[in-house]
Amino acid sequence: MSQSNLDIVKGVYAAFSVGDIPAVLAAMSPGIVWNEAENNLPLAEGNPYVGPQAVLEGVFMRLGEEFDGFTVVPERYIADGDSVVMCGRYAATAKATGLPVNPQVVHVWRFEDGKVASFQQHADTLGMAIATGRAALA
Repeated sequence: MSQSNLDIVKGVYAAFSVGDIPAVLAAMSPGIVWNEAENNLPLAEGNPYVGPQAVLEGVFMRLGEEFDGFTVVPERYIADGDSVVMCGRYAATAKATGLPVNPQVVHVWRFEDGKVASFQQHADTLGMAIATGRAALA
């Protein structure tokens, strides 16, 4: 019996929360297309990331370089057909400034054959940029 797409996404967040990155990557199709929110510097500079290894190196490893205690806090899921949407927040401390981040986020996951085929992040990029020292309030 196969897992539902919603169960897979919930499992991905659970694995990420305990640092089980191999389990997160295992949910991805070999050709996953991963996009960070536009203006989410420096992570969006590599858009799109194609393949699990590109996501690991371009997103997950860089999150560890930029933030302490980076977590995703899911608040709501919406599942429809081959897509799952997660509405939630990030929580972390920016290493460069010591400022906390807690932006609203929306993740759109699309599936093919039981694997994550694409991911699109939508996030409060200004809040992240201010916390990391890449932008200042005018």
